Amino acid sequence: MKNIRNFCIIAHIDHGKSTLADRLLEYTQTITERERKDQLLDNMDLERERGITIKSHAIQMDYVHEGEPYILNLIDTPGHVDFSYEVSRSIAACEGALLIVDAAQSIQAQTISNLYLALENDLEIIPVLNKVDLPSANPEEVTDDIVELLGCLPEEVIHASGKTGLGVDNILKAIIDKIPAPQGNENESLQALIFDSVYNSYRGVETYFRVINGEIKKGQRIKFMATNNEYFADEVGTLKLKQEPKQVIKAGDVGYLITGIKTASEVKVGDTITDAANPTKNEIEGFEDVKPMVFAGIYPVDTEDYEELRASMEKLQLNDASLVFAPESSAALGFGFRCGFLGMLHLEIIQERLEREFDMTVITTVPNVSYEAFTNKYPDDVILVNNPSDLPDPSTLNRVEEPYIKASIITKSDFVGAVMSLCIEKRGEITNQNYLTPERVELSFDMPLSEIVFDFYDRLKTVSKGYASFDYHPIGMRPSKLVKVDVLINAQPVDALSALLHTDNAYHIGKKICEKLRELIPRQQFDIPIQAAIGAKIIARETIKALRKDVTAKCYGGDISRKRKLLEKQKKGKKRMRQVGNVEIPQQAFMAVLKLND
Repeated sequence: MKNIRNFCIIAHIDHGKSTLADRLLEYTQTITERERKDQLLDNMDLERERGITIKSHAIQMDYVHEGEPYILNLIDTPGHVDFSYEVSRSIAACEGALLIVDAAQSIQAQTISNLYLALENDLEIIPVLNKVDLPSANPEEVTDDIVELLGCLPEEVIHASGKTGLGVDNILKAIIDKIPAPQGNENESLQALIFDSVYNSYRGVETYFRVINGEIKKGQRIKFMATNNEYFADEVGTLKLKQEPKQVIKAGDVGYLITGIKTASEVKVGDTITDAANPTKNEIEGFEDVKPMVFAGIYPVDTEDYEELRASMEKLQLNDASLVFAPESSAALGFGFRCGFLGMLHLEIIQERLEREFDMTVITTVPNVSYEAFTNKYPDDVILVNNPSDLPDPSTLNRVEEPYIKASIITKSDFVGAVMSLCIEKRGEITNQNYLTPERVELSFDMPLSEIVFDFYDRLKTVSKGYASFDYHPIGMRPSKLVKVDVLINAQPVDALSALLHTDNAYHIGKKICEKLRELIPRQQFDIPIQAAIGAKIIARETIKALRKDVTAKCYGGDISRKRKLLEKQKKGKKRMRQVGNVEIPQQAFMAVLKLND
């Protein structure tokens, strides 16, 4: 065990984690020249296309240092704030972390956020200054920033380049010298932590685990403590580039387990695996449940695909434990699911993965957040409002509370004014302004979560020319003046388009939604009114004009009353048509509401 090192790589998005992981794999000869490609651990098409890591990836490397063989278990983690749950799971399985900072971009919001996550878990931090070969790199200044953040010595910061492979030997030496070997007892009963799982359509659920105490053998009868189910370990092994089956995996090591489980819900990330005959007394603690930030409805385009969508979501949830969903139905869209996501990018990725991996074409409704409502009749009872239609009748409503977040924005000092006015427009209150260096400022705001759900991050990037980094965490509920805005199309309310909005923004957003829908809904043979309403009061209206057949074309000459007679007849027909007419709302109309500022 003294020769095992478990570590993860943490950093802000686009600071070069995956490229550096590629260099480590090459240097330790874990991969051959033939297997070599960029972003080797990012095995999803989506990750490669966007150049971001979505999933944590575990891989084992063998390395000989000063004549002694070592086993290094590396977990490459995502850098985007929406996938921070993946990072927290990876950190739980490690003793140390490489904190990577881009020499050109310096410390960003997510660097600090991931660092605190690692420090809470008592991980040994190795600071690495990456991309020092870039012409725009500023190693001296950024080293000072790291020293200030970590309180380490300047010579402890390793200079490296994921592109050229500079400094990789120093990183491996630091991993062996500084990261402690895992603590654990091979002779105790088995105790292992599940930190990830994937669904394989041929072999069932593959579970990734880290053994804390004891050992796990092939063919052993094991038990999952959260579900109390027992299974046989059909295959255990280590995670190289391809899985390598082994007879036994001992304390301190990381591996995979195949038990032939076919149902996704039987494996819970954060669960403890133990021996069925001699179970451990204590479960592994300190694993937190995911808190979804954004809620949206996902519906199959064809209602008959509902069960297929459920199966796809369950398999996806295995691979992405931060996805939460429950069944719901809508008058406009039929049966579907109410899903909880960690942010807008997460929502976008899930929707795309459903389409690519499971061939499911889905309709996503307007995302919102979870509110708490209180009525006058039962002032102590909390009513959870995940969907605008759950809001109690306004006449009985006492108050509505909405979730607030503490937002931390790091930007250049030139953009402070623009960032502040954006946050104030989004109902934010500034709580702190801290100059990290003369050039870079950290701004802290208390903001309603609902305001950052839609387009906040995109607009922040625009006003700061891409130089602002953003991170947030929830700080609880606060009372707020909210109203439910319904959208009526041809006098029929469309529940999938209704939204809970702050009173001050209701008119402005209601008007924008109506204008957007007018552009997107195709014209019919009759006028279609589009209205936004609060209760019975209409606050905005747009009309899609009818396609008109020229009925007077064949009427030439003669009295004007002949023309009028034909037009009156047409008018009556249009009126009757409008009463029986049905308006089809295209898929892009549901999505357009998210991009109101474009």
